[in-house]
Amino acid sequence: MYQKQPDIYPRAVKGWFATWRWTFVWFTQLLFYGMPWLPWDGRQALLFDLEAQRFYILGLVLYPQDLIFLAALLVLSALALFFFTAVAGRLWCGYTCPQTVYTEIFMWVERQFEGDRIARMRLDQAPWSAEKVARKGATQLAWVAIGLFTGFSFVGYFTPIRELSQAALTLTVTPWNAFWVLFYGAATYGNAGYLREQMCKYMCPYARFQSALIDKDSLVITYDSARGDPRGSRSRKLSASAQGLGDCIDCTLCVQVCPTGIDIRNGLQNECIGCAACIDVCNDVMDKMHYPKGLIRYATENGVAGGWSKLQMFKRALRPRVLIYGGLLSAASVAFAASVVMRSPFQVDVVKDRGVLARVVEEGAIENVYRLQIMNRTEQPQTYRIDARGIPGLEVRAEVVRAPPAGISTVVVSLRLPYSAAQALLGKSAPVQFEVKLLDGTRAAAAVQREKSTFFVPR
Repeated sequence: MYQKQPDIYPRAVKGWFATWRWTFVWFTQLLFYGMPWLPWDGRQALLFDLEAQRFYILGLVLYPQDLIFLAALLVLSALALFFFTAVAGRLWCGYTCPQTVYTEIFMWVERQFEGDRIARMRLDQAPWSAEKVARKGATQLAWVAIGLFTGFSFVGYFTPIRELSQAALTLTVTPWNAFWVLFYGAATYGNAGYLREQMCKYMCPYARFQSALIDKDSLVITYDSARGDPRGSRSRKLSASAQGLGDCIDCTLCVQVCPTGIDIRNGLQNECIGCAACIDVCNDVMDKMHYPKGLIRYATENGVAGGWSKLQMFKRALRPRVLIYGGLLSAASVAFAASVVMRSPFQVDVVKDRGVLARVVEEGAIENVYRLQIMNRTEQPQTYRIDARGIPGLEVRAEVVRAPPAGISTVVVSLRLPYSAAQALLGKSAPVQFEVKLLDGTRAAAAVQREKSTFFVPR
């Protein structure tokens, strides 16, 4: 527990899964770095304006009251994680987790300046020299630049990135923006440059509870011990069986390419992030030895033990656990999409005037005063008409309300009940309902919001 962890020097690998990993690296980073620069109707397409309490997501304008959508997204993310883990293990970790993505980028930079595995090991063991300082220094500068640009892009989601860029060029960045750029940049630099596999092995909770999500029919990275053992080097002049050996030549390349430093031949371990680098390098070795590929492959524990075909294993993937997760994920996704599409273009809150609960006005009529707060959820100006119902003879005194784009308007509304109608309600509170209708020019639009309140009649 207290001994120094050995340094891990992952070897570069090429192959089908490595190509997919880099495809996701490019996709996620183009999305992350590019989205803040994407314009939408004269503004930033994705902006979380905390100061104005407005969240702009393409054509949507969200307020703090809309945090229910964030909760729904978290539920969807959890269900998706359960579903894909039950089907094929840690796909998220191996291909799209930010820790994996930035570690891949930082290791690529390291290889450009310091070389591949053996060269980096020799460089670290060599005494300090001008060449070592130059190589290490270039690596560090590149890492710092990537970290700072990542922090800058992150802050660009909360402060308009064009304004942030102008402030950075003129050295007028606010202290809070500067702090978060440096903080997020330092976190990227430390996590991807130094912590790397330590984050996955010790700090990420996913590694701990994945065992509760997978079973013997989950597609995970497996080593076919029945085919590969006994391991050992061999002569190419004789077949492996003639030498009493399996297909594994014990080259340890599967260990050398592993970013967490495990030996997959010892079975699935919680440190395995499912990156499939061991599959790529083992398939390359099998090709050179003229052996069939797949000594290390995506397979199920039951499939390897029973010698099942790929089709048999895929059929078992549609088991009750996966169907339940898939059904819940589909239902929740449809419900979420429907709620976003059917979301009202405005919201109404009714606050009763606490200064005057009720009062008698002209000709003995009873008046209650309310304050209505109308929140425009669109980026176009809106006009509303206010009505109320619930008590026969109730009169509404309110002006037509206009709300600016993505703005809030407050209007005072007076409800009056004639003397004759109020006699039956003396000393009582009666329910009333406000109806706020969106007006589209001279025609009433379909959007209507109804809010309940009470009307009090004094004795």
